[in-house]
Amino acid sequence: MMRRFDMRLPVLIRFKDGQLEGRQFAGANEFHTETQNVSARGAFFYLDRPVEAGTRLEVTLTFPPHVTLTSAVRVRFNARVVRIENPLPAFRIGVAAMIENYEFLRSSDLTFPDHSAERVEIWSSREVAKECSPRRKPWGIRTGD
Repeated sequence: MMRRFDMRLPVLIRFKDGQLEGRQFAGANEFHTETQNVSARGAFFYLDRPVEAGTRLEVTLTFPPHVTLTSAVRVRFNARVVRIENPLPAFRIGVAAMIENYEFLRSSDLTFPDHSAERVEIWSSREVAKECSPRRKPWGIRTGD
């Protein structure tokens, strides 16, 4: 079983393939929120509007210096919604998204990505699981040792 980390991290969610074309998403293309927890294979976060299982997302997380023990690190990944949780009242919709691949980003503005950031590395979810095993450094971050 993959270990989950309860971490509140800033996250930018972008919907892929025009999946915001419906009435409920008119004019919206990205949402800022924070994670509830993360693992090597996915993330759980809340949105203020419903999404469907199977929806494809582009997610950018910012790991702050106290987590990375260096400077802030941004990771952008493609994900697919695998579970929805609708608490009562339903003003927050819980979304579990499975990582399909990801890349580390570098940019002078670490708050949220601008898509002009340099692509550092892309890994598949299988490589993520391998790199994030308990014997490896967290999140596949390589420190040169």
